[in-house]
Amino acid sequence: MTPADLMRAVVPVFPPSESHLVRDGYLRGERNPGELRCAPSKFFMLFDTNSDGHISFKEYIFFVTLLSIPESSFSVAFKMFDLDCNGEIDIYEFKKVMTLMRAHNRQGAHHSDGHRGGHNLGGHIDSGGLLQDFFGEDGKKRLQYDTFVQFLRDLHEEMLKLEFAHYDYKFRGTISAKDFALSMVASADLKYLNKLLDRVDDLDNEPQLSHIRISFEEFKSFAELRKKLQPFSLALFCFGQVNGLLTRSDFKRAASQVCGVSLTDNMIELVFHVFDTNRDGSLSSDEFIRVLEKRARDIAEPTEAGILNFMSCCGNCTRNYKSNLLSSWSTSC
Repeated sequence: MTPADLMRAVVPVFPPSESHLVRDGYLRGERNPGELRCAPSKFFMLFDTNSDGHISFKEYIFFVTLLSIPESSFSVAFKMFDLDCNGEIDIYEFKKVMTLMRAHNRQGAHHSDGHRGGHNLGGHIDSGGLLQDFFGEDGKKRLQYDTFVQFLRDLHEEMLKLEFAHYDYKFRGTISAKDFALSMVASADLKYLNKLLDRVDDLDNEPQLSHIRISFEEFKSFAELRKKLQPFSLALFCFGQVNGLLTRSDFKRAASQVCGVSLTDNMIELVFHVFDTNRDGSLSSDEFIRVLEKRARDIAEPTEAGILNFMSCCGNCTRNYKSNLLSSWSTSC
């Protein structure tokens, strides 16, 4: 696949509203609706390790595995394999961390041997990706924890920039209220999607909302809220159980006080409009959380193993690593 194909496989998008593409099809000569219109990023070309202009399947799996890694999970695994506690790991330890992470990504777990549909697609998954960039051509460099965490953060921000650029059809540096709304509902389950898209279309009849423009910084702050969905959803649930209807100020306070994320009033107005599914002026928080959770699942595609199996896998991998290390020491001695 090309880098654009790879990005399109990960980023859920609708056609930008300012492009005038129709929702359910396209006319002759038009782009396919949902086509990612922004140019491929040099950042993502780092994954094209053989410089052929294409992303192989094993590189794709490496890519989605990186995107599926919560920073907290990587921190746990990294520290377990950092046996000398110096804040860095070698290429063999890194492969074990990636194996652990991939075990909790459905695509990675199914295709870790580099095969897909019975076809060999160019070797084991661990031979692809950015290993050369991380560890050098000879594989002897060591990877520092802070370096890799920053790389993961840069990766997620690059994805956001590409998504934002897709909706910034006229290169204005901001996106319309409708496009921000489309980005929110793009991952919705099909059985709820039409209802949400109707709410998006209703923005055309709300002049006080339709004129709103969303900056990249606002777009990024909403993405930060998605990363902290668990505490945020818990805050909304607890507040709703005690006080009933959730107001805009309650929503803003939950984002700020619980998640440390500052949302502008314009963003909150758009959230309440789109997710006021029964049109009573209040937020349908269950619907809102459901859509955001599905977006996270679409990217990470976790298996159902859960935290206990995750910890068990950590323990098994660490024991095996220590055993192999001791064996190599005794042999060399």
